[in-house]
Amino acid sequence: MDTLPAQILFVVGTYLLGSISSAIIVSKAFSLPDPRDLGSGNPGATNVLRTGNKIAAVITLTGDLLKGLIPVLAVDFLTASAPLVAATGFAALLGHIYPLYYSFKGGKGVATTLGVVLGFDWLLGVVWIAIWLFIALLFRYSSFAALVATTLILITSWFWSKNIWLFISMAFITLFVFWKHRSNIQNLLKGNESKLGKSK
Repeated sequence: MDTLPAQILFVVGTYLLGSISSAIIVSKAFSLPDPRDLGSGNPGATNVLRTGNKIAAVITLTGDLLKGLIPVLAVDFLTASAPLVAATGFAALLGHIYPLYYSFKGGKGVATTLGVVLGFDWLLGVVWIAIWLFIALLFRYSSFAALVATTLILITSWFWSKNIWLFISMAFITLFVFWKHRSNIQNLLKGNESKLGKSK
């Protein structure tokens, strides 16, 4: 992976991997309704959970997380190129939220973001989880917890590593996560957002 074409190919391959929808595949395997027809309409673990099948939801969550984790760990192992690691992380998220195979209509990227963060630095990933748990238990809003955790990790990533490429990648990831959660943000402001354990 020492040549530019090889690096571009890896990033493109990561995007294509990220474009595979765990939610849609798992739902078909378990003979569940299409997650795009439920709740928010986004193919993700939350909508799979709305079917009542917790095992399918956990498998979906794991698949989405691994789409971000595995490519980042692989490129980090194969090369010490910080820009390539950063680009790989962003490509994984981009594939998930704008998948080539599903008319560029994907999930909101929370689990994949966590996978990418764990790949960047597992301690940062643990911090993300801790923040999410704290905010989710305190306010009972999963979306709010994810937005707070991702934002704080963006800030922490700079002071933690002083790696400008990691910070840039996290900045773009945070921007896209907020963009995909814009309806949740509106609902939060209006007081209409569904709380954990409840569904609309």
